Amino acid sequence: MYRSDLLRKGRVSLTNRFYSITLVAHKRENIFISMDINRLIITEMKKIETQEAAKTIAFVIMPNHIHWLIQLGTKKTLSDVIKLFKGRCSKATRDDLGMYKLWQRNYYDHMIRNENDLLNNARYIIANPLRAKIVDKIALYPYWDCIYIK
Repeated sequence: MYRSDLLRKGRVSLTNRFYSITLVAHKRENIFISMDINRLIITEMKKIETQEAAKTIAFVIMPNHIHWLIQLGTKKTLSDVIKLFKGRCSKATRDDLGMYKLWQRNYYDHMIRNENDLLNNARYIIANPLRAKIVDKIALYPYWDCIYIK
């Protein structure tokens, strides 16, 4: 058994609950540095929202991983949402850019416990490029969004 398979142990999927998701690039390569790839990823996030599978609260696309804070809808399980998202992103990057390996096999999730946990996770996600010293000000980093910041 892969060590990452242990991530599924105890995984719960509850409708209308908030989840913080981390998706990692294949071999942790810096794949997500291209505007073309990142546009495709953001487009697929929006499609998930349009289909009411999940609502995006916050996200940041880092060079080799993505943090995505969502509220799960009523139409799909958490695993189904991630499978749909990763599959669509893989297909789009393969069809449009000729890229065949995009994701590592599994993902990390954290079910949000309360409003304080929700806000802390949103802050953590948005501040990721600052902690990684990619930029000095979050406004200089183009691949993020948060419903709490207008």
